[in-house]
Amino acid sequence: MQLYFIALVLLALAGVIEARCSTPGLRPEAAAADRAFKIFGRSAFAFWLVLLAWGFWKLHWTQPVAGLVASLAANALLVQSGARPYWPGLAMVLAVGGLFLTALVMAR
Repeated sequence: MQLYFIALVLLALAGVIEARCSTPGLRPEAAAADRAFKIFGRSAFAFWLVLLAWGFWKLHWTQPVAGLVASLAANALLVQSGARPYWPGLAMVLAVGGLFLTALVMAR
């Protein structure tokens, strides 16, 4: 599986978790952790858009389309399962992993 595809899915999941965790009970209690959660989630969504555009520019059109469809499917499965208390930590881990893979993909 290509790193591009994995990075798209990880970034999409991190972004949707940040967007869905709007209630205070699902956000980190510490102010610094809450800020980091927000920054990572919004950065993940922004870099998801950048990586998607980069894919349409540099790769064959089928790869970004497959990544978009997989991202939407993963988001639907995640949202369908309902909010969990471990989501903020999971989102930050997914965002860091996705951002790292994005850097690897674009460096190649």
